[in-house]
Amino acid sequence: MTDSKTVTVSILDKNYQVSCQANEVASLQKSASFLDEKMRQMKENSNVFGLDRLAVMAALNLTNDLLAQSEKASELDSKQTQVADRLNDQNTGIANLAEKVDSALGRLKGQ
Repeated sequence: MTDSKTVTVSILDKNYQVSCQANEVASLQKSASFLDEKMRQMKENSNVFGLDRLAVMAALNLTNDLLAQSEKASELDSKQTQVADRLNDQNTGIANLAEKVDSALGRLKGQ
């Protein structure tokens, strides 16, 4: 059974009831608060009229931010993979050098 809960959130002084899992209530409230703040900022700083248009503009801005962060995360992941590959190569080189040193030391002891 799912532990579903109905939560009331307020966005631009309008209440909305949203169902979510009990363990997601805090996240939902934080998201609603963030959206409320973004929409208030847009309302104050633009000439967008109407709640629907304001909501769409906020959604577009937030989606743009999300996509930009996603691209940055992908770039970082790629760079992390490159660094891991270089470290792997260096570790292989170090292991090869250690073998050569061990071999040389073995030959010196045998003399």
